[in-house]
Amino acid sequence: MKAMILAAGRGERLKPLTDRTPKPMLPLGGKPLIAHQLSWLRAAGVTEVVINLHHLGDQIEAFCGTGQGSDLTIAYSREKVLLETAGGLIKALPLLGDDPFMLLNGDIYTDFDFTQLPSAPPSWADLHVVLIPTPTFRAQGDFEYANGRVVRRGNTFVYACIAVVRPAWLRTLAPTGTPLSLQQPLFDAVAEGRVSAQVWPGRWTDIGSPEQLQAIQQELESG
Repeated sequence: MKAMILAAGRGERLKPLTDRTPKPMLPLGGKPLIAHQLSWLRAAGVTEVVINLHHLGDQIEAFCGTGQGSDLTIAYSREKVLLETAGGLIKALPLLGDDPFMLLNGDIYTDFDFTQLPSAPPSWADLHVVLIPTPTFRAQGDFEYANGRVVRRGNTFVYACIAVVRPAWLRTLAPTGTPLSLQQPLFDAVAEGRVSAQVWPGRWTDIGSPEQLQAIQQELESG
C-alpha cells in the first residue's frame, strides 16, 4: 500500500521556528517529526511513500532521500506554487496511482496504530478518516460520529489528519495545479454521507503552535 505525507506547508503559526526549518523536520524525541511518521508507515506495511514539497523542501528531501536502507521507496511531488492540501494530493496522483492510499499530515504526532486502518474505504465511501475526541487546545470540533461513519458537522470529534483516500474522488475535485484546501471537499463528502470513520482515543496532537511543540517534546523526554 502507498501513503502520502503532506509536508509542503509554511508552518506560519510556528514562526520563527519554521523560518529556517520546515515543520516536518522539527525535532521530537531526538529525531525529526517526519522520521517518526515514516516509521509508523513502515510498521504498518507501507512500502511506497509520496511526500509533497514546497517550503524548505530540500531539507526534507536531503533527510529522507529515496528511502534507501529503510524498506521504503520515497518519491516527491514538488510544488512551485503552494497548492494546499487537496491541490497537493491531486498533483501527486500520478505518483500515487489508482488504488486507495494512506494519508497523513506532516505536522501530527500520535500513538495511533496505522495497522488498524482499512486497506480501502467501504464501497459507499470516498474516504475513510480517523477521528479523535476534540482536544482541549481546539476551540471547537469538526464532526459527529456514529456506526462507522461521519454523520454530520459537530463539536464532539476532530479529524485527526489521518485517512485512506480513493484517488477517483480526488480527480473530481479540481484540475491539476489548482490550489485547493481539503476542508470544503471533506465537508461536502460528509454532507453526502460518503465518509467512513473510526475513533482513536489515544495520544494525538497537531504541531500548530510553539506551545504544542514544547508540550509534546516534554512529554516524550519524560517518557
